[in-house]
Amino acid sequence: MTNTWTGRRTLGATEVSALGFGCWAIGGPFADRDGRPLGWGEVDDDESIRAVHAGLDLGVTFFDTADVYGAGHSETVLGRALRGRRDQVVIASKWGNVIDTDRRVLTGQDASPGHVRRALEATLRRLGTDHLDLYQLHLGVPVEQALPLREACEDLVAQGLIRGYAWSTDDPASAAAFADGEHCTAVQHELSVLHDAPEILDLCERRGIASVNRTPLAMGLLGRRTAASPAAGADIRTRAPEWLRFFADGVPTPEWAARVAALRDILTSDGRTLAQGALGWLWARSDATIPIPGFRTVAQARENAGALALGPLRPEQLTEIAGVLAAA
Repeated sequence: MTNTWTGRRTLGATEVSALGFGCWAIGGPFADRDGRPLGWGEVDDDESIRAVHAGLDLGVTFFDTADVYGAGHSETVLGRALRGRRDQVVIASKWGNVIDTDRRVLTGQDASPGHVRRALEATLRRLGTDHLDLYQLHLGVPVEQALPLREACEDLVAQGLIRGYAWSTDDPASAAAFADGEHCTAVQHELSVLHDAPEILDLCERRGIASVNRTPLAMGLLGRRTAASPAAGADIRTRAPEWLRFFADGVPTPEWAARVAALRDILTSDGRTLAQGALGWLWARSDATIPIPGFRTVAQARENAGALALGPLRPEQLTEIAGVLAAA
């Protein structure tokens, strides 16, 4: 970790804010074919737009969404929010899922090379832009099935429709396969103080590509979600799938809540909120990291963006955190 904090990171040939905003939550409710919620509950689109503007005004220039979030609604809202300010931001989206935008339902997946272009064209229409800065594969498929998709992305780069591409994956071998592509500029993967990913971070540092960190606040566990403030309604955390291990029935599991309690004093030192401390750990962990916490309100946007002024945790704090986790 370098000693000079600029609040900036490199994504391909572009400099971006070291903090991105993840736009899953602003998509609002959507579900799978069996009616299980996949969103983060009801949302006020006007408040979402105000929150995006608050982030922009506080220096956030990177926004990450996906066609599946809200079955296209997240892209539409983000496009409205960025109207007239497209040249100030870097936009990432994802493809691979098949959606019914009218019913707001995830209906399946499509890992064919032909779907890449179709999905991108729909995403660009919803966002109101003529190109994406980063386009990310949003499926867990075998490497041999993904390689033709990587080449399809190279074609899109050549056509000027995208600037770079990535795979959203937690598998180091998959990440490495995409990183072999000439215009691969990032890996999106899970990373938080509760879930380290040393192999993928090492890959990003060696290849000079960005580590875009999803679930940097552990789905709200490293924020305001406690047993006293459960998730409710059409929120994925109320009927958490197996991979969403931090929550059960809308509240943090006792095991994970205990880990956060053990770390709270360290993360909230130096005048930080819990979320700001968790973001500071990510920046201290590697110079490649760009966390993308979710948001739905202006207050959340301001809190997350406020972490930029506080910067990374100190090396001794990282050491102390490692000791606490080792003893947990």
